[in-house]
Amino acid sequence: MKYKFNESEMTTFAERLGRLLEAGDILILTGDLGAGKTTFTKGIAKGLGISQMVKSPTFTIVREYDGGRLPLYHMDIYRIGDDPDSFDMESYLEAGGVSIIEWGELLEEDLPQNYLQIKFSYTEDNVREVSFETHGVRAGEILTQIT
Repeated sequence: MKYKFNESEMTTFAERLGRLLEAGDILILTGDLGAGKTTFTKGIAKGLGISQMVKSPTFTIVREYDGGRLPLYHMDIYRIGDDPDSFDMESYLEAGGVSIIEWGELLEEDLPQNYLQIKFSYTEDNVREVSFETHGVRAGEILTQIT
């Protein structure tokens, strides 16, 4: 299923999703540069009650945000490619927060078994297309609640 959003609508949708997320939930965000992955993460953070400014983790690999009802671990693994051992990703996935992994498709078989994959594309008319793919029971529950 595909959704079409302008930037404001996408942030609002992500905020609603953030309110539904539970400790241990994992979101994999895929899409071209500028397609809306970090904007979506800002909405998730707002839904979690996090007031810190959310920035892209491209150069830091991981950004941690506290102060909401759950911590948020925002990862960008583009620079590490298919080598998840170059940082301790497992510790974040098991830390009791919400993990968002940009470019997570690069991890292939190293991905956990249960996650919600969100694919972004950007059209010329300022519309972002967002589609969802579930992996595991919890991801299906999340998608059912948000749609």
